[in-house]
Amino acid sequence: MKRLVAILLGLGVCGLAAVAVYLALGHALDLARANLTGLDGPVSSDATPVVFEVRSGESAAEIGSALEHDGLIRSARVFRLLVERDGLGGRLAAGEYELSPAMSTPEVIAVLASGRVRHGPRLTVPEGWRAEEIAWKLDTLLPGRGQEFLAAVYDESLAQQLGHGPAASLEGYLFPDTYELSRDQDVRALVRKMVKEFDHHFDAAQRDAAAALGLTVPEAVTLASIVEREAVRPEERPMIAAVYLNRLDAGMRLQADPTVQYAIAKAGVPAPGAALWSSELSAQDLDVPSPYNTYRQAGLPPGPICNPGQASLQAVVHPAASDALYFVARGDGSHVFARTLDEHLNNIRQYQSGGPN
Repeated sequence: MKRLVAILLGLGVCGLAAVAVYLALGHALDLARANLTGLDGPVSSDATPVVFEVRSGESAAEIGSALEHDGLIRSARVFRLLVERDGLGGRLAAGEYELSPAMSTPEVIAVLASGRVRHGPRLTVPEGWRAEEIAWKLDTLLPGRGQEFLAAVYDESLAQQLGHGPAASLEGYLFPDTYELSRDQDVRALVRKMVKEFDHHFDAAQRDAAAALGLTVPEAVTLASIVEREAVRPEERPMIAAVYLNRLDAGMRLQADPTVQYAIAKAGVPAPGAALWSSELSAQDLDVPSPYNTYRQAGLPPGPICNPGQASLQAVVHPAASDALYFVARGDGSHVFARTLDEHLNNIRQYQSGGPN
């Protein structure tokens, strides 16, 4: 009896093996037929890139059907057989890919299995940009999203959630960097990411250094934003920061031109290209009534006037060792610094024809 069972079991194993061989031969024949008939070849010679999305959880059969439907492969069945043959089913990651009808089925599979997911547009934010400038740039990459961005930036409740409230906006905390976007970008998520980058770069050590100078985080960021707009040469940032800190300590007005430029360009400017940083300021501009006009108002303005980068933030919390109270532009991007008003007036006569800086 035991011998009979063993024989039957042996026949069962052989039978399963035979089925497996039969299936393998069937797949091989299908693939050979596909190769002979060109079913694994390109659909056309059109190499125009097409964005194809693999959704999370889709099987090779479902992906193949979508590819065939979109005219990117000739046969969904051949696609599935090739994926199974090469054991790539688990490597077809979700995401957007750039394919074309000029690619063969093996080439399409190679792109999907390599994880070469199509990157979205990139938003590069230079140091010293205002939120409006970021919104305008965002609009060129994702039309219609700029206003959403400004709405998020000027959402006081969002500023509170992110630990930078109470504040009228998140101006100053949108860290200058390059950010990768997606077609369905959540603009509030983008703002959160930019603020998170600020928190990462303006870390506990820098906050402690600011506190040692008697500055709160908002005060340090506000001063850094002024330094960012004032400095042309990177090496002068710590010296410019020192001048402003000295003036604050002495109870003097900052008389910083960038704060006036900010004051005369209203927040939320809707039209791209509108003047945000007027190059020439008139006597009337310097007298404009605004809490941001540091020619009229003592101390720091109510908040940042732009989004400063790491170097300007660092310059404020680690200023140059100087007792200078004045500086004036030479005309070549550099500045000359002075400790006394007489020295400053002499510098103005030498380098400029305008009023004090």
